[in-house]
Amino acid sequence: MIPRQSLEEVYESVDTTKAPGGWKRLLLFVGPAFLVAVGYMDPGNWATDIAGGSKYGYSLLWVLLMSNLIAILLQTMSARLGVVRGRDLAQASRETYLPVVNYSLWFLAEVAIAACDLAEVIGMAIGLNLLFGLPLIWGVSVAILDTLLILYLQRKGMRYIETLIFSLVALIGISFFIELLFAKPAIGEVVTGFIPKFTDNGALYIAIGIIGATVMPHNLYLHSSLVQTRRSKKDDAGIRSALKFNFIDSSIALNLAFFVNASILILAAAVFFKNGYNNVAEIQDAHGLLAPLLGKKMAPILFAVALIASGQSSTITGTLAGQIVMEGYLDLRIAPWLRRLITRLMAIIPTLLVIHFFGDGKVGDLLILSQVILSLQLGFAVVPLIHFVSDKDKMGKFAISNTTKFFAWLSAIIILSLNIKLVIETLTEWQQQLTGHQWIFNFIILPVVILAVALFIYILWCALFGKAYMKRREAKVPHGKAEDIPLIQKKNYSRIAICVDFSNSDIRAITEGVATGEKTSEIYLIHIVETAGARTMGEEIQDYETHEDWKQLRLYGNKLREQGYHVHEKLGFGDPKREIPQLAEKVNAELLVIGKHGHRGIKDIIFGETIAEVRHRAKCPVLVV
Repeated sequence: MIPRQSLEEVYESVDTTKAPGGWKRLLLFVGPAFLVAVGYMDPGNWATDIAGGSKYGYSLLWVLLMSNLIAILLQTMSARLGVVRGRDLAQASRETYLPVVNYSLWFLAEVAIAACDLAEVIGMAIGLNLLFGLPLIWGVSVAILDTLLILYLQRKGMRYIETLIFSLVALIGISFFIELLFAKPAIGEVVTGFIPKFTDNGALYIAIGIIGATVMPHNLYLHSSLVQTRRSKKDDAGIRSALKFNFIDSSIALNLAFFVNASILILAAAVFFKNGYNNVAEIQDAHGLLAPLLGKKMAPILFAVALIASGQSSTITGTLAGQIVMEGYLDLRIAPWLRRLITRLMAIIPTLLVIHFFGDGKVGDLLILSQVILSLQLGFAVVPLIHFVSDKDKMGKFAISNTTKFFAWLSAIIILSLNIKLVIETLTEWQQQLTGHQWIFNFIILPVVILAVALFIYILWCALFGKAYMKRREAKVPHGKAEDIPLIQKKNYSRIAICVDFSNSDIRAITEGVATGEKTSEIYLIHIVETAGARTMGEEIQDYETHEDWKQLRLYGNKLREQGYHVHEKLGFGDPKREIPQLAEKVNAELLVIGKHGHRGIKDIIFGETIAEVRHRAKCPVLVV
């Protein structure tokens, strides 16, 4: 049984099979990694890079380089999973692990996405504040409106989203290239920053934040899905070609992200660290100091513009990743606008509370904390990814080599080692702070940590020493098991309900519906009045629209009666998703015929889409025309 495709509304929407080789074919594959890369240069990176550069100069550049190399390796593996198996990381986990493990991994992934979205919301708000003077609390509230932009672009197609991302990434890159020209960093000192070293525990904390801000766990889910928007040949040659082009895409996009991150850290080191400003952890402070220290009025403007571009571009990452994670782990599909709204509120509410109770000054701390949270989630995404792309039973000849596996596990060990050290230090600090309230530590914090460790041990054991729990019965598939098909005989329905909405799809719905019966069949023409008055008053409403709808419905009925059919007109009132199935059941319809509705675009968001819910509510077969 073939499972649902990841991001099925744009699945294989870009056809690469007809393109000739070389640059033209490569350009068709370029895109997914750029959507992933914006998450590697989001406002959360800015906070950690500025904090690291201002306090430790160029000495943490090696952390950025290491993070970028790890990112290229992991994202290439993520793309491999999507290309070879046709599964995103969440789908592969759902097919492999215990249900309780999948629910736990889903929850952790949602926490990571909320942390990422938190950084985007704060970054957008700060950028608007710096450029236009908009108060942070209003900037955070305005951030919710980008939901409409994302929905619009998703309906237009992946190439529209990718074009917007290319433009915003180019704007960020150009802005920081000019900033570096202003700053004139010492090249020799920049080079020494690539020598690994830690000066104190503060550097470790910022380093973990940099890793969390660079190698984002939700990007592993995202990339394994986005590569499936490309249609390519499924034979060995086609898969090898797709893997090669996706590797090129990843290398270009992620190295550009590295340039942006390194530029931010170098800028902070050259401008703040060198001038004795060693505690510039706030983006606002960095913006305010650029003009007097560089002597260039354009510098803070470019900084703010790039920050807004960064926040707006990376918001798409969280939207798509949230959809992939929810659909992959839970097989749950909800309206994109609702999913986006939930994600946004999970980021906006904590930010508003922090601003309200602690003031604008604590927003920077919240931004860095969000990146540390992201880093702590990494192991729960990285280990399953290594497990799945190493599985020769599922990946066949395209399973990763032993060399790649070695570097993948080395990357995982580096990430986990830093995280374990951070967790131990954080728990020790919390225990000391909760003196007199030990019950909070003993009965809330400690059990959560123990459960997280147990979960990680399970997925690590599955990856290293054995196969995960697999049900003895066949794996559950989204819609159940295919049954044997009996001998099919033509059926002429005797009671047919046909939905009309006085749009250009009515004639086809009526002709297709009537064709399923005979002259003696009972035809029921159904229309739902869905005005505000109809939803409130029901059949008692006698407004102009109701009279006009009834008149139009009778016209359809009379035309069919002239051809010798038995026709009945039925008006319903209220929500079509509920009224249509109820009317069909009331007339004992054997078949319900429904065409496309008469609105699209923004009206879909306002009124909703009807067919999917009608399909699930109707008790008779539904023919969608």
